[in-house]
Amino acid sequence: MSTPINQQVAHILLEKQAVILQPDDPFTWASGIKSPIYCDNRQLLSYPKERRIVAEGLADLIKTYYPEATVIAGTATAGIPHAAWVSEVLGLPMIYVRSKAKDHGRKSQIEGKLSPNDKVVLIDDLISTGGSVLEACRPVAERATVLGVAAIFTYNLKRAENNFKEAGQTLHILTDLHTLLEVASRDHGLTPDQLETVKAFHHRLNEN
Repeated sequence: MSTPINQQVAHILLEKQAVILQPDDPFTWASGIKSPIYCDNRQLLSYPKERRIVAEGLADLIKTYYPEATVIAGTATAGIPHAAWVSEVLGLPMIYVRSKAKDHGRKSQIEGKLSPNDKVVLIDDLISTGGSVLEACRPVAERATVLGVAAIFTYNLKRAENNFKEAGQTLHILTDLHTLLEVASRDHGLTPDQLETVKAFHHRLNEN
């Protein structure tokens, strides 16, 4: 029996250190929060076999949930390469969305051809609160139809769920923190005490 894609991707993220669990030596996030988990899916750029599995997984999400998609959009900057690989798998055009419009030249925020009748799926690598990708949806929605978002990994934060609901956007994910912790405990040496540390941190985040 084949391994479900959410577990496959969780294993890849852990093996290639795109997600690192350090309950005994926490990271410091930009916000100053001490965190036992750090996600940097840019690490996947260096692994052709694994990034292909991720791209095909995202493409399958799109074929399942957004079959009418005509354009794949990448969010700057981390979503851009994944959107390129997904658009290649699907044989669809690609655009990417800057965090803000350029202040020179054509002053574009969206790069690539986008028509009013296009139906767009945005690709992001990580969903924490969802704020950045939802911000990227806005300029696209002004020019075409946004079908929703597909992403590699989410922290399973209630704030993200609420933000997507409030924005009226749908989200589909390859894998999430709950699955990753299950795989880490089973296959990557995460001890029961370390597991509880990460779960307690996640609970605190969701309470804020």
